[in-house]
Amino acid sequence: MEIIELPLALIDEDKDQPRYRFDDDSLQELTNSIAELGLLSPIKVRTASGGRYKIVYGNRRYKACKALGRETIPAIVSAATDEIEIYLEQIAENLTREGFTPIEEAEAFDKLLNDPKFSSSTKYLSGRLGKPESYIKNKLELLKFGPAVRKLVARGTEIRKDRLTEDQLLPLKDLPMEFRDPLALIMARDEMPVSDVKKIARLFKDKDLSPATKNKLLYKTGPELLETWSVFEQNRAARAKSAEPKPKAGEAEKRGTPPQEETAATAGTPIESRLKRLIAALPAPTGLPDDIARSVGDIAASDRASFLNDVDRVIDRLERHLAEWKQIREQAGAALASAAPNPDGT
Repeated sequence: MEIIELPLALIDEDKDQPRYRFDDDSLQELTNSIAELGLLSPIKVRTASGGRYKIVYGNRRYKACKALGRETIPAIVSAATDEIEIYLEQIAENLTREGFTPIEEAEAFDKLLNDPKFSSSTKYLSGRLGKPESYIKNKLELLKFGPAVRKLVARGTEIRKDRLTEDQLLPLKDLPMEFRDPLALIMARDEMPVSDVKKIARLFKDKDLSPATKNKLLYKTGPELLETWSVFEQNRAARAKSAEPKPKAGEAEKRGTPPQEETAATAGTPIESRLKRLIAALPAPTGLPDDIARSVGDIAASDRASFLNDVDRVIDRLERHLAEWKQIREQAGAALASAAPNPDGT
């Protein structure tokens, strides 16, 4: 491919290209790099009317050279004229570049599928771009969200304040619009892990909660919503247990449980009820089988940060439970000691 020096004054940006978001800091870094080292990779253009050229890819390099006051730029002149081929080339090139957001990608796929100029298909795009059809469909799901949410979507899997990853958004995609966008903004503000977003999404999909209740929940923070989900699930489990048929008279003796112990298991003070719910919820430690322990190494690289975060959350909650019940144990022991009769019988 021949590389020629073209006057910047004869080159126009392609306003219809897939990428339109350019981070100012990143662009400044590129400008500084070109000033110091020169332009290491040419841009690609196609011919336009009036002896002018339109950029196929390389908008950031073009902007940087223009900011430096350069008169020419190294360029490859493409002979392509088919619009869909040019657009696919632009997408393929941008997929390799840092900063091409999932929303820009989704909008590009949507344009190829629905713009009469292209009228493509998911299967065709999958074959041309080397991406599974599910990958394209998941990207398109992001377009269900409104502009306020879309502008927060960033590439990658790192959870950052006031930013959203694709993995954070997808669990919310099927919620009604009145819950979908507000929840997404809460998840961004409170840096909620993907595993927690999934739980909160299940809470808002639950048909046992009225729309009015769900609207009130939107005033909570992310951690408060997670706590609400936990309480809701505990209450559901308690209701299910209370709905189970009660044993008939004499059955307690048959299974070896004295009647008074059976009564104690279903009654008592609030602290006793809470303790029994906790015991019921905690599985007995049996040790992880070797095959399950070894599967840690099979976790996808993109999911490892979320997995470690979940492990930390489990450890933190168990340690808090442990500290809380140790304190209760001390209080109960002290109360028992004070209630015990003195040796002299008084």
